[in-house]
Amino acid sequence: MSRVIAAALEAAGSAARAARVLVRPVSSLAELTTLDRLLAGIWQEDATDVLLTTELLRALAKSGNYVAGAFDGGTLVGAAVAFFAAPGERELHSHIAGVSAGAAGRSVGFALKQHQRAWALQRGISTISWTFDPLVARNAYFNMAKLAAVPTEYLPNFYGAMHDRINGDDDSDRLLVRWDLAAPAVVSASAGKPQRCVRPPTATVALRRSPSGGPVPGSFRGQTLLVAVPPDIEALRRSAPGAAKGWRVALRDTLSALLAERLRFTGFDREGWYVLTRGTEEHGR
Repeated sequence: MSRVIAAALEAAGSAARAARVLVRPVSSLAELTTLDRLLAGIWQEDATDVLLTTELLRALAKSGNYVAGAFDGGTLVGAAVAFFAAPGERELHSHIAGVSAGAAGRSVGFALKQHQRAWALQRGISTISWTFDPLVARNAYFNMAKLAAVPTEYLPNFYGAMHDRINGDDDSDRLLVRWDLAAPAVVSASAGKPQRCVRPPTATVALRRSPSGGPVPGSFRGQTLLVAVPPDIEALRRSAPGAAKGWRVALRDTLSALLAERLRFTGFDREGWYVLTRGTEEHGR
């Protein structure tokens, strides 16, 4: 067993113990049905609805894909589902992961991702990709700081209209992230040392929050640029859907333009700012 795999297994075990859960693959019909109901309860208005269906989960598990749950005793409190991406069996795409409200604040999501990482490395997989809503500050921090995953592409309205509890009627814009499982930053983050993000005092603000909380476009000039998001977009969607849609458009326009200019993401801090930096090719032009 390689050092990287051994360290990943140790990190996964440590994360599970800290979250007070057992994370393991799920394959029986009964547990797959429970897993689907858990995810439906997180995303759907009606918790009795299905989300992925037991049949699809059964097929994914049987064909060797990743279907796992986090258990607190005999109770399922978290779940994650991923499938192989091209090139075949060298990359995993993590489609969905969620934690029940009753287990929030225990780092169950971190334990799930560490189990997923160790599972992938044991099978020769070097990268895991997934998408997240770039307006959700806590998810950006989790993905980029706690896990050290790196956004690589902005995907406008990627899933179309979702009309669920979390997304409402908003467009489903997403950032695609890649998790290089053996990268030094990922190894460090997996051991409980989040990726540190520094906002240089000379950085240019490309998008900021106004005193009233709305988006205010800034300048796209400079080596390092800062892009703000609202503190709680989900609450804003409920209280002021028009303002939430304004943030969607502003963030889409800003990040799409910066990525088109070949800036790269270098972090996300607890204050709700993306940090992007120009590559060496653009520097000095």
